[in-house]
Amino acid sequence: MSEPFSVPVTVRGYETDVQGHLNQAVYLNYAEHARWALLQAAGISQTGLIGRGVGPVALETTIRYKRELLAGDEVSVTCVFEWGGGKTFRIGQTIVKADGTVAAEVSAVGGLLDLKARKLVANPQDYFKELATDPAVFGL
Repeated sequence: MSEPFSVPVTVRGYETDVQGHLNQAVYLNYAEHARWALLQAAGISQTGLIGRGVGPVALETTIRYKRELLAGDEVSVTCVFEWGGGKTFRIGQTIVKADGTVAAEVSAVGGLLDLKARKLVANPQDYFKELATDPAVFGL
């Protein structure tokens, strides 16, 4: 894909803290929302994952806050999966204001958990390719 997958989000007043800016925990919600939207765009549902006996898990997440977000701000949340060998993958995400200002950068390490064995599966990209109707959304 030439452009990263992206979803729009409007900052809601109830998501802000006493300083009037977006609460730190909500950035994680926005990132999670974009990841699930990407799965959906690729044709993968929670039901499909469960039916295959696997589920995505977050192993590590880092957020770099760059600029504050206020109630009413319109942002785009991007999502790019980076595949390597082994049991894990990386996800790069950027939360960008409507004027192009980067508000936050989220980097994560994830895996795909075998729901019965409770262990990460090898080569999770193979499962995503198998389940997806459009694996190109993942860069596969």
